[in-house]
Amino acid sequence: MAGGEPVRIPLTQSSADSIKLIESCDGVLLPGSKADVDPAKYQAMRDPHTNSADLPRDIADELLLRHAYDAKKPIFGICYGLQILNVYRKGTLLQHIESQINHEAGRKVPVAHEVAIEPQSKLSTIVANTLDRYNSVERHGFNRAESSPKKIGALAPEQNVLRIPVNSSHHQSADAIGDGLRIVAKCPDDGIVEALEGTSPDQFVLAVQWHPERSVDDDDRSRALFRALVQAAAVRAR
Repeated sequence: MAGGEPVRIPLTQSSADSIKLIESCDGVLLPGSKADVDPAKYQAMRDPHTNSADLPRDIADELLLRHAYDAKKPIFGICYGLQILNVYRKGTLLQHIESQINHEAGRKVPVAHEVAIEPQSKLSTIVANTLDRYNSVERHGFNRAESSPKKIGALAPEQNVLRIPVNSSHHQSADAIGDGLRIVAKCPDDGIVEALEGTSPDQFVLAVQWHPERSVDDDDRSRALFRALVQAAAVRAR
């Protein structure tokens, strides 16, 4: 739908065969998973709520991430993909979210909660380009709790934060942020990290905690995330 050709990396094949496939690709997409990242990877004790790790998936993801960073290929992570990216970059995870906001609701409903997106970010640009009007923008600093709603047209001023509904379905989140990454979206109600992106200007790196693949049929914001990955891959290929 976004103009790219998906290439699956089988988890049962050898690392050598996986590397051949990976090298033939122009970008990397790390999807969600029912597993959790092994806490030993970020030197933490296992929380009782933490699910078992998926070792074959971890091996494949690390091969993908190593190659993508070495070759400066674009990376897009979804949910677990954000978490394994953050851990790969030496970050840590909050192993179980304790909040009045149900971050797992997206498994059953189209919208779990809203996220507030930092204005000066790749993510904000991607989402803003899909909108003729911002229907839910709040005027406040990205790290401030207080706000006053204001509807505006076209692109929001830099001091405004775009809020969009998302279908998050996760029980873990990024905690300490990994090298070369920064927070670009949070849940405004509890501060849980909902998106990260790379700080290097010469590589597209973006990861979100929600599931745009579940809403591409009805939501152009979701489609735009995949288009951005494919466009970045096309630029990198050229």
